[in-house]
Amino acid sequence: MGGIEKRKRDHINLCLDLGAEAEFIEKTTWLEYVELIHNAMPELDFNEISLKARLLGREFSYPILIEGMTGGTSKAYEINRNLAEAAHRLDIPMGVGSQRAGIEDPRLRESYRIVRETAPRIFLIGNISGVQLAKGGVEYAEKAIEMIEADALAIHLNCLQELIQPEGLPSFKGIFEAIKIAVERLSIPIIVKEVGAGISREVAEKLLEAGVRVIDVAGAGGTNWTRIEFERAKGLNPEKSMLAELFLEWGIPTAASIIELAALKDLELIASGGIRNGLQGAKAIALGADFVGIAKPLLKPALESSEKVENLIKRFALELKAAMFLTGSKTINDLKKSSYVLHGPLYEWFMQRVKKP
Repeated sequence: MGGIEKRKRDHINLCLDLGAEAEFIEKTTWLEYVELIHNAMPELDFNEISLKARLLGREFSYPILIEGMTGGTSKAYEINRNLAEAAHRLDIPMGVGSQRAGIEDPRLRESYRIVRETAPRIFLIGNISGVQLAKGGVEYAEKAIEMIEADALAIHLNCLQELIQPEGLPSFKGIFEAIKIAVERLSIPIIVKEVGAGISREVAEKLLEAGVRVIDVAGAGGTNWTRIEFERAKGLNPEKSMLAELFLEWGIPTAASIIELAALKDLELIASGGIRNGLQGAKAIALGADFVGIAKPLLKPALESSEKVENLIKRFALELKAAMFLTGSKTINDLKKSSYVLHGPLYEWFMQRVKKP
């Protein structure tokens, strides 16, 4: 088994084995500091509420994205097939995990390609790192797109993970220019995302300058990749293990990242990072997100069957719909206009970072 394939397998196993331990122990999404305002007289029939939402010019049945999780290992084949079947039946978009493994080793491409073969008509999002884009240029991105016939391409920014990963490449020079060129030359839209440390307003403004129109915040409070790489570095690289342990709590909480970016114009916003139920999803949308991304909760069901993936997403959608009913929101756009109260550290963050004196 090659190095990349082993790393991909290790990531899947550690996500499953660590369970809740792979979540932040103290730092959370901060969505608990958002209170939606109850509407005691919503003037709505629950059955008339619509969860339809638009992303990148296409309408979907739910404002839910299956985030890119895996690929590049035999275990990923079954996971991605079950996710794809569920995405097709539910009419929602889906991403694949980082495609570097498939680009560098043709034997591993089928673990990604299975998604398109299983669901030819779903909206499918490819995935490469900013580091690899800067090194390989647009041609590298084109290989990822061609591999799965992608409808959009996610470029992930993971500087903390690269810093502490035993095999990491912590060189982020040239990424801004590489993204700018990719936006200009590629025929499909670019989505820029983090992997668990959030995106600040300053970075989002630069991405807008580069022509990016969709950002996935992937904030802190969900699966802790620093913890996962810490487990992998133990006994292999004491220096990186030490860094990982020190930076376990690093990152912008998901709710804070959403409110920073929500005020920016000409930007579609995907909220991900520790969103585990429909009420949290409703809060994220009320704060300004257009779509909600889910990853970790789907991993175990995806190892079992597409039906279990579908059931979990339907439960999430029901919870979201309930929150819409209780806030008097007939549509997702209504929910985006609903009232809320911020408190605790999220309110302090808002006052210092968004509503400056």
